[in-house]
Amino acid sequence: MCGIVGLFLKDQNLQPELGTYLADMLVKMSDRGPDSAGMALYSKSLQFDMKLTLKFEPAVRKQDLQAILDKDLKNKFDVQLRGSHVVICFSKSDYDVVLDCITQFNSVACVMSKGEVIEIFKEVGSPRNFVEHFQISGFHGTHGIGHTRMATESAVTTSGAHPFSTAFDQCLVHNGSLSNHNGIRRKLLSDGMKFETDNDSEVAATYLSQKIASGSSLRDALNQSLDDLDGFFTFVVGIKNGFGVLRDRIACKPAVLAETDQYVAFGSEYRALTNLPNINLAKVWEPEPATVYFWTH
Repeated sequence: MCGIVGLFLKDQNLQPELGTYLADMLVKMSDRGPDSAGMALYSKSLQFDMKLTLKFEPAVRKQDLQAILDKDLKNKFDVQLRGSHVVICFSKSDYDVVLDCITQFNSVACVMSKGEVIEIFKEVGSPRNFVEHFQISGFHGTHGIGHTRMATESAVTTSGAHPFSTAFDQCLVHNGSLSNHNGIRRKLLSDGMKFETDNDSEVAATYLSQKIASGSSLRDALNQSLDDLDGFFTFVVGIKNGFGVLRDRIACKPAVLAETDQYVAFGSEYRALTNLPNINLAKVWEPEPATVYFWTH
């Protein structure tokens, strides 16, 4: 019984409020997932075309990270601290240089996300503490998805929290459980894919990434998952320019969508959406089983 929220903004004038809306939506799902929380937020950097979101264990000082990067990048980067995470913005051509700089620390760097526009933050603890710790309300952007976790089959850790990002600018949040995830994991490992947790949701995210890397569209990959993934699930998948929603054929996990001229919103329950602008005028419906819904800019 986890909680999922998502918001896709059609109206550019609402972009400064993305974090405010999503923070409120996530906190309202607190009782569905008190163990940990996470959010993927999408926003284009004005100066750079690549972002890397990291968590260092133990934490590193911002000035030390800047000093290491500056040796090779000569101030062609930006470092931002957000809660316990670090976001590094830089030019895509310097990607390998940045990775090499990160290895120069004694701390272990866990990659939360990488891509042109994605930033992922996640941590153990309550959703309310999460949105305050990462200052989610101050985030400007185009779209985002969030998750509150009630752990059922793997450890409560930062890396075990959602969203799971297994490809550039792509991530997944999941409510449900997969009964055949170990078999799918073994097949993906034999195909050269890697895993960081025992979480079944990471298997789903990696499955979709592998399908897309093999030439499938995200819509086709989601449709194929209905045959390949066994269990109960509601997926919300974020990509560079939008998000998609899919429920399994039985659709026992709750979900609601709302759409206006300004936005599309997703919640595990309607109460997550009640503070969105003009929600009383929205088209509100329960997504159909085994049906892919998709919105892109």
